[in-house]
Amino acid sequence: MSYKSILVNLDVDGPIGPVVKAARALAQRWNARLIGFCAADVYLPVTGPEGATLAAEVWQQMRDDDERRFKELRKEFETLVAGAVETEWREALERPTYALVQASRAADLVVMQAADGAATRDTARRSDPGSVVLQAGRPLLIVGTEAEHRLGRKIVVAWKDTKEARRAVLDAVPLLQAADDVIVVTVAPTIDQWARESMADVTAFLARHGVAARNETMESYHESDSLIALVDRYDADLVVSGAFGHSRLREWAFGGMTRSLLDEVRLNRFMSS
Repeated sequence: MSYKSILVNLDVDGPIGPVVKAARALAQRWNARLIGFCAADVYLPVTGPEGATLAAEVWQQMRDDDERRFKELRKEFETLVAGAVETEWREALERPTYALVQASRAADLVVMQAADGAATRDTARRSDPGSVVLQAGRPLLIVGTEAEHRLGRKIVVAWKDTKEARRAVLDAVPLLQAADDVIVVTVAPTIDQWARESMADVTAFLARHGVAARNETMESYHESDSLIALVDRYDADLVVSGAFGHSRLREWAFGGMTRSLLDEVRLNRFMSS
């Protein structure tokens, strides 16, 4: 099991170096095709009838600027990859989140970098990681702001027996197989026998895929804070978790752990829904 196609999302306003280098290292690990992707949109200026012509001209100029920026980013992307793996380039003059969700069908894994946590408000310039992971139908790896170029040496699996977490563990198997250390962690106010049995099943599942994982439990009412403290204590460089959320009209409402991990922008996070 491996990733054969990796899509790396590039914010049109950059910088793109850290996320491209991280995606390149992953693509090299599995000899995967690396797809560079960038999307941006512009808002039509609001004006009265007397300014409609000028507004349209400004809007078109901004779109032309984005197309020029796409060319610059493509050149930078190709320079950063420098023939290390097979590459492809895609771009879209479209809302970034929508365009990225559509493009994700071409990949096994989507890689992106987000500096604004669970919700990216500038929807015309940047993709929103929370919306992407809940809509794409593909696992999402969010490169943290303190990420090293190679990630996944020590991985913490944030385990809760939900379909989202089960999906994340399965999707992360190639990364888990390549890790030096894997810790399956359950944090809950009470760790009962049912929780211990579910953890045992997960580690047995991983063992059959060649992953020697160990278990740890922590009783805490502050589940998110305790998990992040444990990640720091183990000096883990990747957290694997399910992403739980649902649509509330035009915005997404996230589960507490999902929001906390999305907001913890310094960490590398692998999420599935």
